[in-house]
Amino acid sequence: MKIDFHTHGKLAKKLPFSKEYTDWLFGEAQKTGLDALCLTEHFNTLGFQEVYRYISGRCTREGDSLVTESGFRIFPGMETDIAEGGHTLIIGPMECILEMNRRLEPNKEKGKFLPFEKLAEMVEEYPVIFGAGHPYREGGHIPELPDDMLKKFFFLDVNGKDLARDCDGTWEKMRALSRRLDRPLVAGSDTHQSFQYGCVWNEFSRTVDTVRDLAAEITKGAYEIRMSDALGFKVESAGILKRALKEIDALGGDYVSVLLKGAEI
Repeated sequence: MKIDFHTHGKLAKKLPFSKEYTDWLFGEAQKTGLDALCLTEHFNTLGFQEVYRYISGRCTREGDSLVTESGFRIFPGMETDIAEGGHTLIIGPMECILEMNRRLEPNKEKGKFLPFEKLAEMVEEYPVIFGAGHPYREGGHIPELPDDMLKKFFFLDVNGKDLARDCDGTWEKMRALSRRLDRPLVAGSDTHQSFQYGCVWNEFSRTVDTVRDLAAEITKGAYEIRMSDALGFKVESAGILKRALKEIDALGGDYVSVLLKGAEI
């Protein structure tokens, strides 16, 4: 099973949800050779609950995963900011993700984000897995937190955007953090659109459909992290496309119509 652990289903968190765009994203992800992804949408994205209502209505439930008609597997999740600065990844059953998101409603604005310790306490109430999202991204302070707090993470995100900026340096820092905390590394593209899929992924020896089994495979080390030879090009192209589509929207155009004109959804 080839799976990307850090993805988004919207072009940008402040834009309205588009079911056509999200359908297109999942189709494009499958075309790159991925079998599954973790949908770690921003916890404070516009229409968070709407995203999952739509996807669950279009998919078949298998374990904790949502499976499209074409057999593509989606593990629900969200990317959550912390007060100290930085992002965390939470992956689990859809009901748990939606309930946690509702509980975080008072903490979705900058200046009101939960401190890491409080978020970690909430996470422990649910059958989810907890990860550090791109911990060395500029503006974040996750590596500066005490180790006893950081060990509440189950995994660490080796992020496609960071690898594109500094591949060797990112690997060096992430491997050192992994050794320091004794926590496994998994890879995520961090994409908001199609070109970035397949820049980096995890290749598991078997297909699973529950978060519990996904965690067990990670613990066993029954997977390999893979990187595309075109990683830098994929990430750069993705950034250009994202900026162009957002500009179309800012100018009052329909970026979805422009993007998908002539395409089959």
